[in-house]
Amino acid sequence: MTLSSDVARHDPSSTLPTRYRSDEERSVRLGKVLRLFAGVKELDEELMDRLGRGFMQKDELGAELARAMRLPADDPERVTMVQLQSAITDGIASLDDPPEALRSFFDVVDAVPDWVDWELVEEGGRVSRRLGQNAADVLTQLSLLGGYRFGGPTDLLVATGGLTGDMTRRRLGETQKWTVAVAQPHSMRRGGEGFRLTVHVRVMHALVNESFTPKWDVATWGVPINQSDQAATLGLFSGVLVLGSRALNVRITHDESRAVMHLWKYIGWLMGVDDAWLVDTEKEQHRLNYHVLIAQAGISEAGPLLAQSIVEAQNDLHFDRFPRLGRWLSRERMLSMLTTLLGPRSMRELGLPMRPPWAMAYIIVLNGLRYRLLGRTAWGERYLTRWGDKVPKRVMYRHFGPDRPEIGRLDV
Repeated sequence: MTLSSDVARHDPSSTLPTRYRSDEERSVRLGKVLRLFAGVKELDEELMDRLGRGFMQKDELGAELARAMRLPADDPERVTMVQLQSAITDGIASLDDPPEALRSFFDVVDAVPDWVDWELVEEGGRVSRRLGQNAADVLTQLSLLGGYRFGGPTDLLVATGGLTGDMTRRRLGETQKWTVAVAQPHSMRRGGEGFRLTVHVRVMHALVNESFTPKWDVATWGVPINQSDQAATLGLFSGVLVLGSRALNVRITHDESRAVMHLWKYIGWLMGVDDAWLVDTEKEQHRLNYHVLIAQAGISEAGPLLAQSIVEAQNDLHFDRFPRLGRWLSRERMLSMLTTLLGPRSMRELGLPMRPPWAMAYIIVLNGLRYRLLGRTAWGERYLTRWGDKVPKRVMYRHFGPDRPEIGRLDV
């Protein structure tokens, strides 16, 4: 059975959002390389159906907490911001007689699943840190901007003001801060910064759903922050990170890949992603990512707006020396990499100017020296670790300057 026959026989259900598989031929074209890595010979229609229904599903546990946070001030079951922050930081036991919604939420997130292997989680963090600038490049350019080629989540970002205008640089830095935090040693343990920020982001998503759903075009896009889009995001931070890094000539072994997948499997679980979308291996993730891609809508007006905003945000980065030159180089480097990673057609769709692949050329050469030559020695491994630890500090400074970076507020 060919993919073209899968397209022809698809009959969308009226219970699904109209975005579902609405530009399938385009998605098949964009996913040619991913399909090869995933080993997909024909679409799994049962999986596609679950993804379609997933657009209408949300994190129900988070939703219950969000509803409790929006109760009237005199309601005894109302969850206050002070109670939430205390529970995130010090645990639910730090509160006397907490509201039921808050207790139920932390009864789940504090109970580590039996399948979590802490050694693998730590190794996944080590591998991620070792990627250094490559992780920042792939997550920004291939995962984030690459995701702007599809409608839905992009339209929500524009609606919430999350990545447009003056806030672009700061919001982008906040995302970088979270991805850096979850990879730090012991950070995903209870009380670690990665754990705290992940729970914070989960609650923030639940509050967005609670406030935006009544005015959101659910019939077109599904629930604002839904299970299928969360599965897509998880895949962008895990499978795409590994695949993109390899495209930059980074050597990642099978065991290292498995560790990264395990780290993000736990992060996904903590974020409230349904168990059906949590996988163990890179190939499983690529397979899921391919089906997620086929389920997507085409590009909307929001995509070019967001992509151009991020590229222009390079003009606002902080540099101690030669700031004008640094900002210009950062912008040109990004455009050069995007032209290669996304391709000319996607660059035109996003309204971005194309550049020769000079950045990819020198990055591939440098990574060959770092990971395929020096990285095979004990000294080289220590160098990569030191370099990987320095890069996040530089990235944070360029986005925030001397300010202390924070993750987005929880608006009730």
